[in-house]
Amino acid sequence: MTDTAKPTQVRLVEVDAEYTGQRIDNFLLTLLKGAPRSLIYRIVRKGEVRVNKGRIKPEYRLQAGDVVRIPPVKLPAAETRAQPARPVLEAVERGILYEDDRLLVLNKPSGLAVHGGSGIHYGAIEALRILRPQAKRLELVHRLDRDTSGCLLVTKRGSSLRSLHEQFRDNRVQKLYLALVMGRWQGGKRSIDAPLKKNTLQGGERMVRVDSQGKEAISIFTPLVVTETASLMQVELKTGRTHQIRVHAQHVGHPLAGDDKYGDEDLNRQLRTRGLKRLFLHAQRLCFEFPPENKRGCIHAPLDEELKKVLTNFGIEYDAI
Repeated sequence: MTDTAKPTQVRLVEVDAEYTGQRIDNFLLTLLKGAPRSLIYRIVRKGEVRVNKGRIKPEYRLQAGDVVRIPPVKLPAAETRAQPARPVLEAVERGILYEDDRLLVLNKPSGLAVHGGSGIHYGAIEALRILRPQAKRLELVHRLDRDTSGCLLVTKRGSSLRSLHEQFRDNRVQKLYLALVMGRWQGGKRSIDAPLKKNTLQGGERMVRVDSQGKEAISIFTPLVVTETASLMQVELKTGRTHQIRVHAQHVGHPLAGDDKYGDEDLNRQLRTRGLKRLFLHAQRLCFEFPPENKRGCIHAPLDEELKKVLTNFGIEYDAI
């Protein structure tokens, strides 16, 4: 990158080839260290950030040679930014499932956001940047809900980020989840094709809802173990919408166990007596083409002990699956 202005002024940054294909919001987060994501979206939405003198959306993907106008922003001093506590860093280090010189796959703990943002001082990517200071280009390839555990893919090079983003866009990445849903699942394997719309308000809370005017969303639910009170499902995502599995499960009358946003409050209260204190949704497996050879492989994230104990309480033996 060639930076042609002082940091305290409007900055004009020319994008080099290494950043080709990266979303403008992620690019700005890299440049504006410590900026909350809410600030990034606000300056993009207001047109303060421009690419080649034109307005863009947060999902705009950069091209080599683009000139990005970055307005002056007020950032917190480095010493005032909260850092992940040692137990968080240790949990993230233990959760690394795979690592090479191009990418890293983390078994993200439930309760840890993937990145810092509004009201969240840090997330998994900030922890990884502390743990891997020599990796200067650590970037998230995709996202998981804060309450969802499991496979989170992070790259170390721009070329790998572009390759994996292309695979996600072309639906060449297989994404398999384990979910415990309430009630006895009937009808076997089922594809749920129900469009989703974000940010519909309910009681002042922003929600995702099934809506004919929403974006296409397809989830394939396959029952693994069915009991009278709960069913363990494998869910394959064909699209990657916000809260997709959670909303689709609720839509067909089987809310996810422990879901405090779309689930059943009374059932969740009962589940806490069975040891479930979190959302039972786990990104179990990712299959993709590993750069640079593009040989296909899969990464599997084991369930944590808490979720295994919950399954045992329902008479479900996870190790047999």
